[in-house]
Parts: sequence; C-alpha cells; structure tokens
Amino acid sequence: DNGAGKSTLIKAISGVHQQDDGQILVDDHLVSLSSPADARAAGIATVFQDLALVECLDVSTNMFLGQFPRRGWFVDRQRMDAESRRFLDELKVTVADVHTQIGMLSGGQRQIISIARAVRSGAHTILLDEPTAALGVRETRHAADIISSLRDSGKAVICVSHDMEFVFTTADRILVLRLGKVAGVRDVSATTREEIIGLITGTKQEAA
Repeated sequence: DNGAGKSTLIKAISGVHQQDDGQILVDDHLVSLSSPADARAAGIATVFQDLALVECLDVSTNMFLGQFPRRGWFVDRQRMDAESRRFLDELKVTVADVHTQIGMLSGGQRQIISIARAVRSGAHTILLDEPTAALGVRETRHAADIISSLRDSGKAVICVSHDMEFVFTTADRILVLRLGKVAGVRDVSATTREEIIGLITGTKQEAA
C-alpha cells in the first residue's frame, strides 16, 4: 500500500534516515546507522528505485563508483573491467561490453547491474526497493532468479515489492506494512495471496 512506510523503512536500515525509536541489529549486534557509510560498514547495501547509475558512464565505472581500485596513483582500469565482467557473468547479465554506456542499456540490464554492484561491494545484506517496478515479465523472472541465487549463497535479501507473483516466487517470509505499522508477518509456505491482500487492505486483522 502506498504510504505504508516501506521505502522509509528501507532508508532507515540503509542509514539515509535515522529511526525515531527501536533498534537495528546486524548478526545479533546492536548497530547505529547514522549514515549510508555506517550501513556499508555493517555489510548492508541498498538498491533504490532510481538505481543511482550514471547514464553517461560505462558499466565498469558504475560498478565501482566511489570505490575505484588503484594501482599506485592511478585507477586500476584493468582490474575494474575484469571484476565487472566476472560479477556480471556470475549473475548471467547479458552485456556485450563493460565499456557500454549505462544509457544504452535496457531497464532490466540496469536493474541487474545495480544488484551486481551491491554484491560486488561484499555486502551480506542487500536491500532492494521495488526491484521489478519497471521490468517486463522476462526481466522480472531474471531478477527473481538472481535474488534466489543470492539467498541460496547465504546473503540476506530484503525486497520492497507490490508484485505478488514476484513475492511468492522469491520470498521465504512476508512482512506487511499498513499505515506505518506491521499488519502481519507470514512464512510464504504457510499463507496465501488472499490472506496477504487482506492484511494489505485491512480486511483481515492480525490475530491477537
């Protein structure tokens, strides 16, 4: 539901906003995330809806924005290109050349490159805000496959999504927010789309 607080929650976990109350724990340790740098240091990477890609720069440069490897005084372009290619191959991203400008790529390719950048950062927790909002059916399926592979590799993936098909395909657990409050938490294996829709709309109340 729009206005439920989903994106705000993502921004709090990623250090963009500071929470007014409550605690954030990473690996059972209390952390203070007062900035995105704090979140990155805690192993948290975020892919926002706007993707934060620079269209006039190429794939390899975007993969390393703010974290350029160096060889002496110079940026190690060879390493950037090799590592970018390796991560894209691992995620089965079809990009002919890592020197291709981002502006020349499809929405699906850009989304996956943003996810690949988060993985390359070494994060163990990846936050995705509406990762399939601008994708077609085939691209959504590809994104779901990548997220499932990240989960299977031991990474924690938190997605904000309105897409029920995508949610039930990829998620292990669903948390429903309604008007800024938790309306319910369900294991995917123990719920139905009808129940989740009821929690979203308020026609079903969480048991006391």
